[in-house]
Amino acid sequence: MSDRATSPTDSVILVTGATGTTGSRVVSRLAGLGHAVRAAGRRPVAPGDTRAVRFDWYDSATHADALRGADRMYLIPPIGEPDPAAVMLPFLRQARTGGVRRAVLLSSSAIPAGGPAVGQVHSLVAELFDEWAVLRPSWFMQNFTGQQSHADSIRTEGAIMSATGEGRIGFIDADDIAAVAVRALTDPSAPNTDLVMTGPEALNYDAVAAVISEVTGRPVSHRPLTYEQMRDRLATGMPEEFAALLAGLDRAISEGSENRVTDTVERLTGRPARSFRAYAESAMR
Repeated sequence: MSDRATSPTDSVILVTGATGTTGSRVVSRLAGLGHAVRAAGRRPVAPGDTRAVRFDWYDSATHADALRGADRMYLIPPIGEPDPAAVMLPFLRQARTGGVRRAVLLSSSAIPAGGPAVGQVHSLVAELFDEWAVLRPSWFMQNFTGQQSHADSIRTEGAIMSATGEGRIGFIDADDIAAVAVRALTDPSAPNTDLVMTGPEALNYDAVAAVISEVTGRPVSHRPLTYEQMRDRLATGMPEEFAALLAGLDRAISEGSENRVTDTVERLTGRPARSFRAYAESAMR
């Protein structure tokens, strides 16, 4: 299977979170393939961009314009929301009634259907839509660049802080996630399943720090924290309940929950997933 999507149609594909890490990449790929895209977000994608529409999960007045004419949609849950299902359900029902037939949800490899937070949305999407997919990527490689928390601690403290211990993670490039999302949105048949996605290797944070050090020429280490230390550190910038959830995921990683590699990217796009070293050499030099 190639990375080329099916031919464009007259339908509109709605992309929520269109300025975010995966949403922006999905918009770019879809537009490049000639699909009609509606880029929805709380701030414009670009001044004067006719594809852009204001969208806020917490403001129902923005929902109708986002959905107008759409029959497929890419869903990014509200960031930091401990109960995204309660926030998203009215919109999902409105979308279903309004003619959206296919929904592709971004979730997490750590959270199965029926699990906490976005795991509840996973179940709703499967129940409400005849055509659907739930993308369950592992941790993003982009967490180590840009304005992300790990990137910030690398810049300011020369360290990655986590409660993962020696646990391994199949870090994945957001470009690979976007490529799979485009296939899930545009292929003639929807996956109608969840897709656990990883990079080609599982690494612990010590190995990640070593690669970053080699690529950048600056010493970077992994500084292990306890669950409580990680929870309290995260809680300085997000609701305590969500901080506890994320710290709990770190603890699960330390117990081996993310020590796996899947072939999802290559199986759906026809090309192998990008390695962390290749990403680092491209993004960190």
